[in-house]
Amino acid sequence: MTLRNATEGKEYTIREIITEDPELDGFLFSLGCYAGEPITVVSRRRGSCTVSIKDGRYTIDEHLADAILI
Repeated sequence: MTLRNATEGKEYTIREIITEDPELDGFLFSLGCYAGEPITVVSRRRGSCTVSIKDGRYTIDEHLADAILI
């Protein structure tokens, strides 16, 4: 299942991140978004969702949410 299909407020563990862009992989890693880390969808808006990773909250678009497997 991808992060795009996650239920709001429920904590998940990131299983894998699938992108073909090393720069995007590095960006996600710098946010603390990598396999084994917990992630929670805090809210959804049209075309994006706000996620909680470690102690931060970030807004990501649906394309990026599809790349994060939980």
